[in-house]
Amino acid sequence: MGKDRSKITVPLVAVLLGFITGAIIIMITGKSPLGMVQAMVRTLTGFDIYGRSSYNPYYIGEFLLQSLPIILTGLSIAFAFRTGLFNIGAEGQLMMGSLAAVTVALLLKAPFGFHSLLCLLAAAAAGALWGAIPGYLKARFNVHEVVVTIMLNYTALHFSNWALLLFGSVDRVKTSEFPASASLASKFLADMTNGSRLNWGIIPVIIALVLYWFIIEKTTFGFSLRAVGFNKDAARYAGMKVERDVVMSMVIAGAFAGLAGAVITLGTFNFGRVLPSMEGYGMDGIAVALVGGNAAVGVLFSGLLFGMLKAAQPLMQSSQIPREIAGIIQSSIVLFVAMRLGIEALLDTLKRKREGQK
Repeated sequence: MGKDRSKITVPLVAVLLGFITGAIIIMITGKSPLGMVQAMVRTLTGFDIYGRSSYNPYYIGEFLLQSLPIILTGLSIAFAFRTGLFNIGAEGQLMMGSLAAVTVALLLKAPFGFHSLLCLLAAAAAGALWGAIPGYLKARFNVHEVVVTIMLNYTALHFSNWALLLFGSVDRVKTSEFPASASLASKFLADMTNGSRLNWGIIPVIIALVLYWFIIEKTTFGFSLRAVGFNKDAARYAGMKVERDVVMSMVIAGAFAGLAGAVITLGTFNFGRVLPSMEGYGMDGIAVALVGGNAAVGVLFSGLLFGMLKAAQPLMQSSQIPREIAGIIQSSIVLFVAMRLGIEALLDTLKRKREGQK
């Protein structure tokens, strides 16, 4: 099988096998997999295939809302992957980005529109700085980035919770709401989607996708980053600045994750949240990057897929299907993507059999 073709075919087969696995598990529990299909179709299109209720774009809005931060953390993980690094710290970078957005939103006064832009830039900068820590330690002392980023996730969780409480909170769970000038909430998008929480966070996500593609695929800087990821010694021999590129790779990856924190905080909730534990966006980002093949378009579609699975969970529960089924499907898809060589061998065998029958 051709390399370019396998990049598309293998993920599609993995997704199909993941859904088949989910359907089998649902049947084992004594339920009908049609409930899962109905929930997913309703989430994607707003239509009820059973005809029991009318078209409702609310579900489409919530599906897109769930996809936005996952796409950004997917870009963060994928950027590090493309440059030979494993960024497990997207969750911590996201939380630091969220904290920066809260700080600018509550402490700084600025005109409408410009205020939210400052919040987004601050979040990207905070995520970038948090990503620079493992990047520098990797470049300077060859400390493995996986170990450092995992520890920094917990540091970010507890530090951001402590810092958020300094803003004052009656229930010690959330800060006061942001001024309208800092919010990404959109009445236009909410009205279009029948009152969903879809917001202008969709714009920075689109910009991030374009920037990712442009940096990685169209610039000499991106080529240098990828070359260092493939072979540091060869890149150094060619005159590339290996240590700088390692740090910059983690800085850019952190910026994408920090931006995700701002999109959640400024768009979905419009206030800072004290979290009891991590929400899993970083782990979702790893799955999105793997399924999307670390390409911008692939991350977009895999992010939409996993966003749909998250948004469909309440509808699955209404059909008496455990919401954990969505997580099982997601895990199964990642598992089958990891079995890439086996799937390629199977597809090649089937192809040879078809050709032999002709």
